[in-house]
Amino acid sequence: MKVFASSALAGLIAGATVAVSPIVAAAQGAPPAPAAPPTEAVPPAGLADPALRVVNLPNGKRIHLLPATLETTQWGWFDNAQPPVLRINSGDTVALETMMHSHNQIVPGTTIEQIKKLRTDHPGRGPHTITGPIYVEGAEPGDVLKVTINKIVPRSYAVNFNVPGMFGEFPKEYADGQVKYLYLDWDKKITEFLPGVLIPLQPFPGTIGVARPEPGRYSTVPPGEYGGNMDIRDLVEGTILYLPVFVRGGLLWSGDSHAGQGNGEVNLTALETAYKELNITVDVVKGKPLDFPRIETPRSWITLGLDPDLDKAWQGAKAQTVKLLAELRKVSPEQAEKLMVAGSDCRVSQVVDIKKGIHCLSPKNPSAREDMERPTRETSRYLVSHARDANLNKAMDTASMGMIKLLETEKKIARLDAYGLASVAMDCRVGAISDTEKNVHCIVPKSIFVGAR
Repeated sequence: MKVFASSALAGLIAGATVAVSPIVAAAQGAPPAPAAPPTEAVPPAGLADPALRVVNLPNGKRIHLLPATLETTQWGWFDNAQPPVLRINSGDTVALETMMHSHNQIVPGTTIEQIKKLRTDHPGRGPHTITGPIYVEGAEPGDVLKVTINKIVPRSYAVNFNVPGMFGEFPKEYADGQVKYLYLDWDKKITEFLPGVLIPLQPFPGTIGVARPEPGRYSTVPPGEYGGNMDIRDLVEGTILYLPVFVRGGLLWSGDSHAGQGNGEVNLTALETAYKELNITVDVVKGKPLDFPRIETPRSWITLGLDPDLDKAWQGAKAQTVKLLAELRKVSPEQAEKLMVAGSDCRVSQVVDIKKGIHCLSPKNPSAREDMERPTRETSRYLVSHARDANLNKAMDTASMGMIKLLETEKKIARLDAYGLASVAMDCRVGAISDTEKNVHCIVPKSIFVGAR
């Protein structure tokens, strides 16, 4: 969808904050300025020359450059019939850019009313701008794409917002909206979310996936077996994502770029940003099929489950974890389930993307377990909210709302700010699970509260 004049393209890609959409112009209350001769070169008509997207590096290797332009991105949808914007070989490296949401229209200065209008005026699609698709030569259905995240270079700002009465875990309780723009201090790797409240930065692609097997155009909001909007905050530099391939070439996209996020992402948004560079190496893996994405970190394997019902998402995550551990440890499913209970650390990825997510971290070294702490009350390190219920959805709702209210009462944070802070800093962990009782433990590290500065 062409929403910007081509003469503004260079400014858009450079991260300029002067939007040219009619929405922003109207909100500024000024009549449209008379058309002026373009001061920037207008790209020539026609397709880009793919040969000019490959450059030689000083180390003798080659790298593909994929800028985020209107021709290389889509706003809010995947389609396996979309022509690829780049073709690479297995083992190649790509340095790609991403845009902010809604084809770069959500940038500092865009109001919450304008953000809401961008959603209501374009139903049926997600807010994300995704770069791609990338066609990987030799990738066939049944193969796996191994995507190694080498480096992430974000912009200097991010946004967190609550769309009034529409989305998030608690749209009825938070029917009023708010948008916050934040400066990202990449030297210190922190952002000041509120005065005296510092959030550590940990960038990761919120959305990265391959084409679905089904033909047609689909919203980028729900994740699935193709990956997509998984919102798993552990997918950082130095990790590897394994994606099953469903169509020839795989067709790889990424967008919805994050500078950080809480486990749960309760108000719908993380620290939403864009990347000046997402540097990935893509390999085709033959003969080792997968039915669901997996993530490999230096310490752990990550498996996930996705479903509109959090109880079913848990069952999916459990099944994937048992399958993984049975493969790795060469044990029976029954033994693998015992290993999972003893050593796997499961978290609520997000509860706001139509399909809710749970992901489980299983250590490569069984003696080097992840942080398995599941407090039920405040500790020296954490603010804590704990809930138990026969229904995991209700336990998550109760625990996360409990933390939001705790931030309001104990830390005297305004209600919408508390909702947003929980979305970017809270870590909701799955505790003991039985047929009659499910436990959720939501924690916020006290270290983020440094006082007035």
